[in-house]
Amino acid sequence: MDSTTKTAEIVAEGEHLIASFGTEICGPTLLVFGGIHGNETAGIRAVRRVAKKISALEPRLSGRVYLFAGNTRALQKGVRFIDIDLNRHWTDANITRNDPGSHLPPQFSEDREQMELLAAILPILDSARGEVYALDLHSTSAEGVPFATVGDTMRNRRFATSLPVTILLGIEEQLEGTLLEYLNNIGAVTMGFEGGQHYAESTVNTHESLVWLAMERAGIIAWRDVPDAEYHAQVVKNATGKPEILEIRYRHAIAEEDAFTMHPGYENFQLIEKDEHLADDRIGAVRARESGVILMPLYQKLGEDGFFIGRRIRPFWLWLSAVLRSLHIADLMHFLPGVHRTDRGREVLRVDTKVARFFPLQVFHLLGFRKLRWAGESLIVSRRKHDIESPFKDRG
Repeated sequence: MDSTTKTAEIVAEGEHLIASFGTEICGPTLLVFGGIHGNETAGIRAVRRVAKKISALEPRLSGRVYLFAGNTRALQKGVRFIDIDLNRHWTDANITRNDPGSHLPPQFSEDREQMELLAAILPILDSARGEVYALDLHSTSAEGVPFATVGDTMRNRRFATSLPVTILLGIEEQLEGTLLEYLNNIGAVTMGFEGGQHYAESTVNTHESLVWLAMERAGIIAWRDVPDAEYHAQVVKNATGKPEILEIRYRHAIAEEDAFTMHPGYENFQLIEKDEHLADDRIGAVRARESGVILMPLYQKLGEDGFFIGRRIRPFWLWLSAVLRSLHIADLMHFLPGVHRTDRGREVLRVDTKVARFFPLQVFHLLGFRKLRWAGESLIVSRRKHDIESPFKDRG
């Protein structure tokens, strides 16, 4: 029986909440998502395993755990999505349209999925009185070492670095409308996890073990109460190797009409050289823009990301970034020549490009300004909200 059939048996159309445990709203809350992409079934299988084991431990939980299926209709068909990538669909406009109270008819299958997920998630967030964590389980079409994708806030960093995984920062510069970006901007601590190749049994094992470790790191369950705790720690350690922190430098975006074909044999974290011939499309050769490591090379039919290029970050820069943010230096950036506030609040700045050459982008990265876009001759940079403090802990 293949993984698509297994998933079809355990995920019903429109039924996103697989299981929930715990009732202590003043403790931490953990949301775990599997199958946001319908061809990535390992996460669903992993949370099913966790659900079977955690029910007996519920009296020992110090918080709440919610296990979700993502794109249920795509999971039923074993495809990445039906109409639109659900993990690019969480824009402000789509969220407003698909709010459970909007009563607007869905245009696409993923509109219906999003509306159902919002109806399930929003009451949980509204009732939270302690820190909220969100873990999104993914897999890749290529072989390679599992890794975490993390939006660059200090709260996200602290959680991710407490786990024995390699971390990628800066992916939010490259992608729009991810589920975790939406949840992060609300105030949740978020982490994506690429657990391995789509159909490998080891991916299911790594996902399951990571969920148990995440529950313990979030403070929901004590280490002594985690079933086979040392085993799960070893599974993740063996799968991920020595933890590192990298940043995404480049995303090769593609569309269906590009006829993109990745050259065979590339794996996550494989070293590549500038100008290396990585793939082909309808125009010709696709070459690496710079040297680094290749990430998530595309070996499936559907997808908008051909590959990413990353590079390792030295510990000094991470330390300096943490110090500068603890001093709230980012709140003073608008006093620099050529740097201006916008009507979108202190998280968004407009930079005069004639002056920006004196302030390299790495300076903005240190302070958490990673998302970029152009507005005429100005560069708009933005950082995520709730970088250091949680909005959920302040509630009565």
